[in-house]
Amino acid sequence: MAGYWIIRGGDIKDAEALRIYGDMFASIAKRYDVEIIAGRNRIETVEGTHYPRQLIVRFDSYDAAKTCYEDPEYQASLEFAARAYSREVSIIEGSPVAGHEARR
Repeated sequence: MAGYWIIRGGDIKDAEALRIYGDMFASIAKRYDVEIIAGRNRIETVEGTHYPRQLIVRFDSYDAAKTCYEDPEYQASLEFAARAYSREVSIIEGSPVAGHEARR
């Protein structure tokens, strides 16, 4: 089953740190065959706290999602992510839905 990062974050505090984090993550994402499946378009919060930056990042498996997060290179990038904006990250495992297998 696919694994996902759910990322919710505040406004950008440091654009340069965000650029560095993005550059670092780009090479990591290639290694883990990452696909950003949501978050580059409109966001409307209908319940709960609004986060202006929200992403859903897909991995081939839950284990791949965990391994990527724990990767030493990714851990080094977190310094820049923290400077860029405050955020929350969850790692979740997908579940099959009859007739709606994950598509890449």
